[in-house]
Amino acid sequence: MKIRDSDVFLVTYPKSGTVWSQQILSLIFNEGHRNGTENIDNMTRVPWIEYNIHNMDFSSRPSPRLFSTHLPYYLMPRDLRFRTGKIIYVCRNPKDVMVSFYHFYKLNPRIKHTINWEKFIDLYMSGKVLGGSWFNHVRGWYTHKEDFSILFMTYEEMKKDLRSAVQKICKFVDINLNEEAIDTVVEKATFKNMKQDPLANYKFLSYDLLDQSKGEFLRKGIVGDWKNTMTVAQSENFDKVYKEKIGDLPIKIVWHSNEETTP
Repeated sequence: MKIRDSDVFLVTYPKSGTVWSQQILSLIFNEGHRNGTENIDNMTRVPWIEYNIHNMDFSSRPSPRLFSTHLPYYLMPRDLRFRTGKIIYVCRNPKDVMVSFYHFYKLNPRIKHTINWEKFIDLYMSGKVLGGSWFNHVRGWYTHKEDFSILFMTYEEMKKDLRSAVQKICKFVDINLNEEAIDTVVEKATFKNMKQDPLANYKFLSYDLLDQSKGEFLRKGIVGDWKNTMTVAQSENFDKVYKEKIGDLPIKIVWHSNEETTP
């Protein structure tokens, strides 16, 4: 894939605020979208490079091109290693990711067998889920971030201060929005408004790709929801694995909504 200097890639591990971040990027880059004058869904605005379900010809897309991906760093287009194009990586608390992922699995009609919570924990912890290992994905991107032109953000910092996050992204992608435009981006990117926006909430996907009759794709979008699902023993076991696999990295993870960032 030939990369342009103006390309922007949104990279996440699954269930890490990808659709939310797509909405933010889409609103920043598309003034008509902010004004409500364009009827284009987020998957078309910020298409997936590995799930090109609309068979787009990426080479014919006008610049600046926006893309989404769940790929690990070593499967990304080679030109990105020459710091061509920009990457926004969004990392989310892995316990909340696991809970959100479990509910997503139940909406996926292509998964033909039922997976209970205990079994899903085992699959997730061993990386035997869509997207592979959260630990490997985050470690790979974080330890190779100097190879790319990358902005490393967390889901939790975006939840805490969305306006500051929008301003940080604007600065990174060299887009100057006035205060009114930033207000509009923030308003349209709130979880409440996204759940009501069919262009943002993936309601447009067919049932063979996502069966939302079994639950909501945009479910809660809160920090610390894992406490409503994980037992104390499950949480403590997860903490041990986290410390073994990623505890040596200076990544700031927020585990609860009213908590200071801790390594």
